[in-house]
Amino acid sequence: MATTLANLTVAEGAKNKRFIKGRGRGTGNGKTAGKGQKGQGAHNHTKKGGFEGGQMPIYRRLPKFGVRKTHRHIKTVYAIVNLEQLNVFEDGATVDATAILEKGLVKKELAGIKILARGTLSKKLTVKAAAFSEKAKEAIEKLGGVCEVAE
Repeated sequence: MATTLANLTVAEGAKNKRFIKGRGRGTGNGKTAGKGQKGQGAHNHTKKGGFEGGQMPIYRRLPKFGVRKTHRHIKTVYAIVNLEQLNVFEDGATVDATAILEKGLVKKELAGIKILARGTLSKKLTVKAAAFSEKAKEAIEKLGGVCEVAE
């Protein structure tokens, strides 16, 4: 017989009877009801919310404001490429995000690619990137190259 919604049954051993505490010694869990003798754990009205046994609680350990790793969506994080890395391209080539990814200069594009001025550039290139540092832009244009801000 196929199992349908009409003839479903609970698997044997899946449902256990709830263990009632503090109902006398005859129940097997009377008197202190599994909470031991005295102390903070024995009194249900004294437990403090967020108390971690004297350790600095998590709500005090974590910063309350400012940009941190969980707020990366607020801060624009660029993939960084330096001028010296652009020398792998041929003279007169157009360098954009896809070309940079194909050459393996960056692993992920993130919010875009930013060109920084570390090292020296020896080739005339047309570079399309999300952002440029002032010195990098200056160095590219000095060699006769073009800097285009791509969206």
